[in-house]
Amino acid sequence: MSETAMRFDLVISGAGMVGLALAAALAPTGLRILLLEQQALEQSGALDALPSDRFDVRVSALTKASSQLLDSLGAWSIIEGLRAAAYTDMHVWDGMGRGEIHFSADELHEPCLGHIVENRIIHAALLKVVQQYAQIEIMQGVGLSALSAPDAAGGRQITLTNSDIIHTPLLIGADGALSKTRQLSGIGATEWDYGHHALVTTLISEQSHQHTCWQVFTEDGPLALLPLASTSPHYLSLVWSTSPAHARSLQALSDEALGQAITHAVGGRLGDIRVADRVMALNLRQRHAHQYVDTGLALIGDAAHTIHPLAGQGVNLGFLDVASLADVLTQAHQAGESLSSLAVLRRFQRQRRAENIKMAATMEVFRRLFGHRPAPIRLLRSLGMKGLDQLAPVKNHLVAMAMGTKGDLPPLCRAPIRVF
Repeated sequence: MSETAMRFDLVISGAGMVGLALAAALAPTGLRILLLEQQALEQSGALDALPSDRFDVRVSALTKASSQLLDSLGAWSIIEGLRAAAYTDMHVWDGMGRGEIHFSADELHEPCLGHIVENRIIHAALLKVVQQYAQIEIMQGVGLSALSAPDAAGGRQITLTNSDIIHTPLLIGADGALSKTRQLSGIGATEWDYGHHALVTTLISEQSHQHTCWQVFTEDGPLALLPLASTSPHYLSLVWSTSPAHARSLQALSDEALGQAITHAVGGRLGDIRVADRVMALNLRQRHAHQYVDTGLALIGDAAHTIHPLAGQGVNLGFLDVASLADVLTQAHQAGESLSSLAVLRRFQRQRRAENIKMAATMEVFRRLFGHRPAPIRLLRSLGMKGLDQLAPVKNHLVAMAMGTKGDLPPLCRAPIRVF
């Protein structure tokens, strides 16, 4: 190892939502942490005067577990001070049949099912939290260019794109789906193209969104309309997953024609719909790392796994990774164990990899089931949806699991116990 290398207790490559959340979660340990980010970070002050009719076209449907994590980190109050749209209901239906399911917070005795929040707001809130800690340093405009094998103690030497050299016991890859950390580590990944692009933009509906998420499975793919936080109950975020050819044809339409196409696709449930912002198309691929950890290295969030957005679980899985890894590392640090230790890091992998694979498999089943299928399959699908909608205990258990209010959650994601 270089004698001139800068030394940090922990290096996180990627200062997106997941990387920032991990830094904030580990800050109470007192570890000296370095965050690396290739892009310039938007400062939280830039969001203090958000126009009421302008939204980030990238949004996340945060589960209760995710909002609890953000609250534990001190970011949720900042997010609510900016804007977050609580949704109380979900309507999901088969656009090629008659099946429909309605999920309601009232049936679960909850104030809401979750929140729709713009990604830039989540990111700004987490950045504001991280900047409060003197022991966390952020280097912008740099990334990884080389990574050593583990040394005798399990640590890693990192060479940055600006030629700086860093030595750390533990490198965390939170640098997205095309993770340089994963590539340099030699960890392989299984991946395939979904054959879908996701169209995202902001919409205005004629009728109120009713604090409801609306999702229809069309012949071309799932289309979701998500309520946005505004003084007007007519702003929605669109996420339409469809074939690349269909996505290109939709993008080529005028705003008026695209609005009509969306109105038709959702059966006019919210009246006429207008496009209110630029339309972006995102290529969708599933990826899953063959392993999440190695000596002195761990992968979290999209660096470890990406899934189809039809259930909005992407960043929520990343936040569960954060809560799990933070708990494992905090306990190891308090016990005097080495953060480089593969035995320590495998505790995190055991907690998260199987759960993430299970979610990815579930989303793949839904994607295939609601694709273009023969008429008998469509009939059975619709009957199944209708039947499930009548089975309140089963339906409510499923939505509670998706909300993150049930199951074996990491401590940072658990709601505080109510005392009556």
